[in-house]
Amino acid sequence: MIQREVTITNSTGLHARPATFFIQKANTYRSSVWVVKDDRRVSAKSLLGVLSIGIAKGMTITLAADGEDENEAINGLVELIESGFND
Repeated sequence: MIQREVTITNSTGLHARPATFFIQKANTYRSSVWVVKDDRRVSAKSLLGVLSIGIAKGMTITLAADGEDENEAINGLVELIESGFND
């Protein structure tokens, strides 16, 4: 299992459209992937889960992955977040 912190930089955080892009990307990986914020951990492959933790611009979250492509999963999701979802 690996973990990495990342700061959300796009204007709307992980809400609506960016959250959809995020979970679609997460679902391309075989590994289990989670988003951790404060004391909550949700599946990065669940739209309702990601939306339920209210991730706004400027917040730092932890991405965690466990499985055969865990490095690719974390790197791909961090890259998507750092791109600002092409905001």
